[in-house]
Order: sequence, then structure tokens, then C-alpha cells
Amino acid sequence: MPRVRKGSARKQARKRFLNETKGYWGGRGNLFKKASETYVRAMAFAYRDRKCKKRDFRKLWIIRINAAAKMRGINYSRFINGLIKANVVVDRKMLAEAAVNDPAAFDKLVELSKQHI
Repeated sequence: MPRVRKGSARKQARKRFLNETKGYWGGRGNLFKKASETYVRAMAFAYRDRKCKKRDFRKLWIIRINAAAKMRGINYSRFINGLIKANVVVDRKMLAEAAVNDPAAFDKLVELSKQHI
């Protein structure tokens, strides 16, 4: 069986890989070994932070809802408890959106919540 050399295939693979690391600082973007180390680490951070992003947004929505609810004389915990007792199924993203962009609707939700506490 003849010996196979990977000249062009290997070059193509490295080129494809280095295109992924364009823009990295210094040799991390154009030296293959450094680029591969950095790329693996970057992908690990990307995987981790896709999970963290969901947590961070939920925290932000809760902070916004709490601030809007406190302006109307009720804290976040009692507000959510009242909504649950009133069988209102609205997620925190929509509540935060209403608190910022539609204060009238949020006022109605606060009144509904206060009635059911």
C-alpha cells in the first residue's frame, strides 16, 4: 500500500482553524499551537457563559420588577406571591418588559396582586 502524505489536507485544516482565531491578540491568532490552546479555552468559556447568560438575564428582570413594584408600595416577594395566588401566569421577562414599557398594565398587575395577598 502506498504511503499517504497529508500535505495539502493538513495545510487546509490549519488554515480553517486559524480563520477561527482571527482577531486574537498577538501570536494567539496566527501561531497554530498557541491558537489551538486559546481556541479550546475560548470555546469552554463560550459554553459556560451560554448558561450564565440565562441566569444573568433572570437576575436583571427580577431587579427591574422589584424596583417597579417598590415604587408602587409592594416588594418583589409579595408581588409574585400575589400573582401566583391570583393564577396569573406571566414570566419574569414579560413582567420586566411591562414594568419598563407599559406602566399602566404593570399597575393593574400590582393591584391584582395586592387584592390576592
